[in-house]
Amino acid sequence: MKTFDTLDELAALAGQEITVTDWHQVTQQHINQFADATGDHQWIHVDAERAKAGPFGTTIAHGYLTLSLLAGFFDRALKVKNVRMGINYGLNKVRFMAPVPVNSRLRVRIELMEATPIEGGMQMAWKCTIEREGEAKPVCVAESLSRSYL
Repeated sequence: MKTFDTLDELAALAGQEITVTDWHQVTQQHINQFADATGDHQWIHVDAERAKAGPFGTTIAHGYLTLSLLAGFFDRALKVKNVRMGINYGLNKVRFMAPVPVNSRLRVRIELMEATPIEGGMQMAWKCTIEREGEAKPVCVAESLSRSYL
């Protein structure tokens, strides 16, 4: 975990890669739970037998499941001391560039693109490149916005 004493210390690194997270395995249980939570039970995600004959030979994670993992990756990868709270503020751009077959291991390269002072804290724009172990092409690239408040 990367730890910073202040938001200004983190902000000074704008334009740089801040960290690369540990690997996280995406299991069929994760996929099924996401399907249940969202109501998206498309066969490519939840029907292992049918998916064997599909384009990927197995089930794949929902794109939005992959994207939603960013919150946990950030929580385990970065900490700024003395921040009262942090929120997800939104997304500027998201691209799903490759599928995530069941049991894939993912990690994220986190780059701080920009840090802008706001009342009571800082807004940050992050380039998040989600990588699949053993693959050169990222599975997702997202520009995520967050706010941290003192």
